[in-house]
Amino acid sequence: MSVINSALRSAAACALLAASSFAPASAEPSSDVLVVYFSATGTTQKAAEAVATELKADLFAIEPVQPYTAADLDYRDPESRSSKEHADPSVRPEYKGDPAGWDQYHTVLIGYPIWWGLAPNVVYGFVEKHDFSGKTVGTFSTSATSGHGGSGTDLAAKAGKGDWKYHQGFKVGDPEDAPVSWARTLK
Repeated sequence: MSVINSALRSAAACALLAASSFAPASAEPSSDVLVVYFSATGTTQKAAEAVATELKADLFAIEPVQPYTAADLDYRDPESRSSKEHADPSVRPEYKGDPAGWDQYHTVLIGYPIWWGLAPNVVYGFVEKHDFSGKTVGTFSTSATSGHGGSGTDLAAKAGKGDWKYHQGFKVGDPEDAPVSWARTLK
């Protein structure tokens, strides 16, 4: 069973995973690589942790001030929070903290779930708030069915700076070690 598939099947485990983070915002950098991720269900978190472990990278979770509930994520409900955010691309949900030592990172990898073919608005908020000048940047996404599409290119355009060159999507059914295999190609 793939990493993504097992995470999708275990909502309770996903909730526990989403509540934890390797590196608090106040931690000093221990690497020149940072893996930043947003995960509403725990699926992207598992992929981010695998990538960070393989690269011996620091990890930062984009944690919305108002966490997403299952009802918020119901894309079939036009009144759900995620549907409303998608309908208004200018919405930027607030998130907690920021990575300490941002300027010390040379490589930043950003992970997120695919929502309507894009990164969630909270990820756009993170990207727009940070200066990626002089950094090599990559994106990776998780999805039940959608591919990565142009989400990484779209985030790069919003950032306006940095050398955005690595983009990868992971789907349900991918081999369990797909995030690790991808991370190895970045070394």
